Amino acid sequence: MVKAISEGKIINYVLSKHLQHSKNVVLHFSGVNSEREAAKLIGRTVIWVSRGGKELRGKIVSCHGKNGAVRARFRRGLPGEALGTPVKLAEPLIVP
Repeated sequence: MVKAISEGKIINYVLSKHLQHSKNVVLHFSGVNSEREAAKLIGRTVIWVSRGGKELRGKIVSCHGKNGAVRARFRRGLPGEALGTPVKLAEPLIVP
């Protein structure tokens, strides 16, 4: 079975005890359900498009937990309206 992974969702910012890191976000892609599948996404570019049409690009830097979530780092912090909205991979990933 071959599946194409191209769109994910912004879950939340990366948080610490006292800080919110708005440049680092947690993403979840549909069809990615394990840490092993999420590890294949590391190094890929993601694109978030604002309502005004402005594109912000980030890079997937690591896995986040055991259920297929990943962390992405953007150059500029994402606004709060980005939470819960879709992101796209720069080019779709085909997983055998």
